[in-house]
Amino acid sequence: MFKNSFSKSFSFLLNATLLIGLVSFTRQDNPRDQKPDESRFTPVVVTEGLDEPMVFEVAPNGAVYIIERKGGFKKYDPASKTVSLIATIPVNTKYTNAEGVSREAEEGLIGLSLDPNFEKNHWVYLYYAHPTEKKHMLTRWDLVDDKLVEGSEKVMLNVTTQREVCCHTGGGMTWDKAGNLYLTVGNNTGNQQAAQTDERPGRASWDDQGHAGNTNDLRGKILRIHPEPDGTYTIPEGNLFPKGTAKTRPEIYSMGHRNPWRIFIDSKTGYVYWGEVGPDANEDSEIGPRGYDELNQARKPGNFGWPWFVGNDQAFPVYDYANNKPLEKKDPKKPVNNSPNNTGLTELPPVAPNFIYYPYGVSEKFPLVGSGSRSATGGPIYHRSDFKNPKRPWPAYYEGKWIATDFSRGWIIAITMDENGDYKSMERVLPSYRPVEPIDMKFGPDGDLYVLEYGSNWFRRSDNSRLVRIEYNGGNRKPVVQAAASKKGGKVPFQITLSSEGTKDFDGDALKYVWKVAAPGVAARTFTTANPTVSFDKPGVYTATLTVTDPKGASNSQAVKIIAGNEPPTVAVNITGNKTFFFPNKPIQYAVQVTDKEDGSLAQSKAAPGQIDPSRVAISIDYTSQGFDYAEVIQSQRSVDASTQFAVAQTLISQSDCKVCHQVASKSVGPSFHDIANRYKGQGEATDRLIKKVINGGAGVWGEVAMPAHPAMPAGDAAAIVKYILNSTEKTLSTLPAQGSYTVKIPEGDNGKGSVLVRAAYTDRPVKTIPSQTAESQLILRNPELSPDQAELAKGVDIKARGMGAGVSLMAFSNGYIGFKKLDLTDIQQLELVASAQKREGAVGGTVEVRLDSPTGELIGQTTIGVAQPRSAAPTATSIQNAGGTTTQPKSTTTAAPAPRSSGPPKIELKETSGIHDVYLVFKNDQAKAIEPLLSLSSVKFSLVKK
Repeated sequence: MFKNSFSKSFSFLLNATLLIGLVSFTRQDNPRDQKPDESRFTPVVVTEGLDEPMVFEVAPNGAVYIIERKGGFKKYDPASKTVSLIATIPVNTKYTNAEGVSREAEEGLIGLSLDPNFEKNHWVYLYYAHPTEKKHMLTRWDLVDDKLVEGSEKVMLNVTTQREVCCHTGGGMTWDKAGNLYLTVGNNTGNQQAAQTDERPGRASWDDQGHAGNTNDLRGKILRIHPEPDGTYTIPEGNLFPKGTAKTRPEIYSMGHRNPWRIFIDSKTGYVYWGEVGPDANEDSEIGPRGYDELNQARKPGNFGWPWFVGNDQAFPVYDYANNKPLEKKDPKKPVNNSPNNTGLTELPPVAPNFIYYPYGVSEKFPLVGSGSRSATGGPIYHRSDFKNPKRPWPAYYEGKWIATDFSRGWIIAITMDENGDYKSMERVLPSYRPVEPIDMKFGPDGDLYVLEYGSNWFRRSDNSRLVRIEYNGGNRKPVVQAAASKKGGKVPFQITLSSEGTKDFDGDALKYVWKVAAPGVAARTFTTANPTVSFDKPGVYTATLTVTDPKGASNSQAVKIIAGNEPPTVAVNITGNKTFFFPNKPIQYAVQVTDKEDGSLAQSKAAPGQIDPSRVAISIDYTSQGFDYAEVIQSQRSVDASTQFAVAQTLISQSDCKVCHQVASKSVGPSFHDIANRYKGQGEATDRLIKKVINGGAGVWGEVAMPAHPAMPAGDAAAIVKYILNSTEKTLSTLPAQGSYTVKIPEGDNGKGSVLVRAAYTDRPVKTIPSQTAESQLILRNPELSPDQAELAKGVDIKARGMGAGVSLMAFSNGYIGFKKLDLTDIQQLELVASAQKREGAVGGTVEVRLDSPTGELIGQTTIGVAQPRSAAPTATSIQNAGGTTTQPKSTTTAAPAPRSSGPPKIELKETSGIHDVYLVFKNDQAKAIEPLLSLSSVKFSLVKK
């Protein structure tokens, strides 16, 4: 069922893409070509606090029925917006291993479906593990007045199972137009990193050749049956094996599945779609290929290859456990099942092609699926015609697309097929919404997409388990509100300015602003300007709520808290030298200042009465790998405790799949962070070992659950996470000195192109009944090597991706420029360029000028780049001149005179400059034609010393 875990974009290209998009929207294009703006989708929480929710169904009247693994069958009433318990089904949720230890299994109440004629016959189908007998049962009940009618249960189908070892139960159900019911059944076989083909006596529960690969067993299958009114079923024509075929089960629609999960049918084509959870291997080995999850399509009944094949026919050898060696691999065109545990056919149907498949690492064929822990869930195919008079149908852009999700990775992807039904492309849907372990997803009768989030705790209730409804708004949109205050509070009396900056309306409507400022025991005040100035003369905790309304009456609100009676502290981080860049192996000289009207100021030695104890100030310096987004850290408002030291790590964890298997203090499917910290306490060498384990994966340390690899995770990110985990049990604030020197260490394996966050925070003491205030200061030091696409300003240049992960390249034309805003040039003496003028690109060479604050501002350095000679000729060179020197322009519009041999990349010595400036690189060659490029540039490095 689940998966285990521990677990960046070119601005100019993006702007160009957006511009193209805006232009296209001015034309009367086919609506299917116009991708709707994300602002038109709103995730609405339907209900929260569910206990291991598994599957849901939305009835035609909008009621939602939800099942929970431990047996809870519940209903959400849209009128009262409440959840009620309909019944508790007695189920089994355990297995007992060879040592006689009982553990949680993936069994329980695992499947739910409403009859297509539910409004008339009130039939509901449940699939669950019998409480005492080793079997899973598909049963039908009468649901009347929100109660399961006593004695109405009819057992339609039994699936014999084992309870010696976990896992995989399936439980997905759907219907086709002919009234046939499809049911996914997991393989119910021991879960190892490779295929399970243990043929030794007494090990049948570990041999999937007797389950998924067995034509006479219902496990590891997708079944198709036709329920009859009397509670029985018949076999529809066209299943994999005709009824009466020896050594087969006629219910089998498709076989060779490990854990087929949520299943859906395309109402137009009849094709079947499902998510398939694959094996856990991180890499290829002699026992088989690395694991792949699959998003699959079946156009007809077939054999999908497990346990001998995964992905695009990646083959597993049958493993000889008795002699500890791999045997032969099967032929996907003519697979043969010779296992002694096989009770079905020996010769099997050929292996059907898989649709989409992806490993733990980055998929070269399907890169958008990401990397890390994986559990392909599945999702519905969208057709507008499937809904009768929906209130909020999704736009035509998604017509015929497969809307799929992954339990562990938490994305939603729209998959487009071509006219033949073959894979064409995929794209993210609503990327700002990241569901927490989405375990089921389908459209409701009003056209809304519902997502059931299992939550972050395995095998127990999660506070963040919930059902979410994603509504599409094709008309007027609510305003987006941003509320802020010029300060968090102060000692009374004081004034602040409330700000609505950032508030916007996607429809461009004029907005009405209303601020309401209130506190317990204080009369509320109302202000009707966007940014009012408000006075406070009475202590208290105030809430300032901004409500914004558009002309059509759509409104939205946001509030900000203001504490009157306690002046917030002031925190400052000061850096000696350059304040824009960090330089590897060069110490950062820092000093933190803290003042507070009530508490005093930061003492630089032992705390004196009335002063701030340095140990109460949280100070941290973190290196983060290239591409880390600091927005979440900057916007956070954490208390000043040990966690303040690890804001970067906490952000990384929240953005990754770590929480799929790990909690801070309590055990989930994997060990808690506290358990890990306690195990490795005092082991200095553990940090590097655990960093490698996060990236490469591992197994065996904490039991039978393997930790997946995260090969795409930068080493710096892994190091930050490991540092946090190993310090997670610390009860007291561990902090850097208030003043000192810190040398940044680049983690092994990191490309060194990340950035450094210097952060300080302090929470003052309460003032009588007025609560504490927290203030923080953050300084981000960038890597000194910048890419052209990082420039905020550009003209007369062409920036494009170079492919194969090689970054971007800028092609410069005469009088073009790029500009980097607000860079500190203190101590910067030289620029080092990765640039050249290649004849094969038609480049004619030219001058690169470095200017301050505008393209015509003060010239502080320049160099000329001549045309490179062909490889058979002498090496090219670059002449380097200081500011004020002469520059020799190329004499021809098609070539530039080659310069003398150079010992390295082009360098520009800079006139001594200090302070913050906009820095422009201006490209010139007055002899060049407008269409002739001068040179290409892929990197600009700011250096402290001349090289």
